[in-house]
Amino acid sequence: MSGMLLEIENLHTHFLTRAGVVQAVNGVSFTLARGEILGLVGESGSGKTVTGFSILGLIDPPGRIVEGSVRLDGLELTSLDQEGLRQVRGKRISMVFQDPMMTLNPVLSIGEQMLLAVRAHERITRRAGLERAAAVLTRVGIPEAATRLSAYPHQFSGGMRQRVAIAIALLHRPEVIIADEPTTALDVSIQAQILHEVRELARESGTALIWISHDLATVSSLADRLIVMYAGRVVEQGPVAEVLSDPRHPYTDGLLASLPANARPGEVLRQIPGNTPSLLDLPEGCAFAPRCARASTICATAPQLTHSGPRSWRCHHPLGAGA
Repeated sequence: MSGMLLEIENLHTHFLTRAGVVQAVNGVSFTLARGEILGLVGESGSGKTVTGFSILGLIDPPGRIVEGSVRLDGLELTSLDQEGLRQVRGKRISMVFQDPMMTLNPVLSIGEQMLLAVRAHERITRRAGLERAAAVLTRVGIPEAATRLSAYPHQFSGGMRQRVAIAIALLHRPEVIIADEPTTALDVSIQAQILHEVRELARESGTALIWISHDLATVSSLADRLIVMYAGRVVEQGPVAEVLSDPRHPYTDGLLASLPANARPGEVLRQIPGNTPSLLDLPEGCAFAPRCARASTICATAPQLTHSGPRSWRCHHPLGAGA
C-alpha cells in the first residue's frame, strides 16, 4: 500500500467513433492524499472532465477505459461491475457537476432529492434523513435550511443551487469529491464564498478534493497541488505555488501569460497561437509542438515525464532554472 487515498495509473479513455478513435485521456497518472485539494486545469478538450468521469466509471458508449488503473484506498474501481460502482458513487466518491440545473430534478423538492440520495446507500427514517439534509445545507451556508427543504430548484439562485449540489455530495461524508468547474457560471463574490467553504470543509472533514477548472486564478487560491493537462496528457504537475511561480512546460507558461492579472494596464494580452489538436488526429511526438515557440526537431518524438522532487513535466525544452 502506498498510503495514498486515490491512485490513477496510466489511464487511457477512448471514444470509438465512426470517424476514428478519440484519445480523450491518454496515459494519465497521479495520486491524491487524504484531505488534499488537487487542481486539474487545461483548455477545453484537454481531458479534464473525462478524467473525472473515468474515475467514477461514468463513461458511456462509445467511450470506454481501454487501459489503466483507478484505485481507491486499494480498491480497483475499473474492475467493479455497475452494482459495485453504485456502492462507491455518492458514498465514497461524490461529484459536483458544472451546471446544477442539469443534475437537480426540477419536479422534486430539494428535501426529497437529498432524502433519495441518503437512502441510496443506507436505511434511514424520513425524519432522520431530512435532519441530515438540513444540517448539511446549513454547513454550506444556506440560511434557514430546514424550511428551504420544501423549496424547488427554480426557487434558488445560481449560487444557492450550486451550494445544494455541494451539500448533496457531502451527505455521506465521502472520502473524495470531484468538482467539475462548479463555479464557472457564478459571479465573483459567490465564487469566493464557495471556495472559502470548500477549503474549510476539506480541512475539517479530511475529504480530498479534485477541482477541475480552466481558471488558473481560481485554482491558485484553492489547491495544494496542480496538474496541467493538454490533449489528454498530464504535461506538468507539482505544488501549486511552485508551478505558478516557476512553470516548466511552455503550455503552462502560456496559460499564465494569458491571465489579465499578469498584464500591465493597456497591454495586449499574450495568447497561445493556434488551436488544440484534434484528439482524432494527434501529431506525432509532443502534441503541443505545433503551437510552441521552443519546438525543435526532437519534439517529433514523444517527451518522457521528467521528475524533480515533488514536480514533474513532459517537455524536451523545459523552462526554469531547475529544469
